[in-house]
Amino acid sequence: MKGMNEMVRQAQIMQRKMAELQEQLKTRVVEAAAGGGMVRVKCTGGQELAEIAIDPSVLESGDVEMLQDLVLAAVNEGLKQAKEMVEREMGAVTGGIKIPGMF
Repeated sequence: MKGMNEMVRQAQIMQRKMAELQEQLKTRVVEAAAGGGMVRVKCTGGQELAEIAIDPSVLESGDVEMLQDLVLAAVNEGLKQAKEMVEREMGAVTGGIKIPGMF
């Protein structure tokens, strides 16, 4: 019984650490770009788009489709990097164990 109590205590500690880390990651930001930096985005560890910056020279071309593609590519890359950051940080807390629904 003593071993079971210790295991439950350790699980509670890990759960608390994971919850704290999730809150911290919501404010951490990654940056991604597309088109050689013509479109830059910042995404949070909470999988939210925080900022988009578009170089004015992109607008001069008048090519709306190109701009749409660049924004889409930058946002997708930013969200991918944010997800990888969360997985990496959570993996450090869980010892690499993937817990469904956590990340």
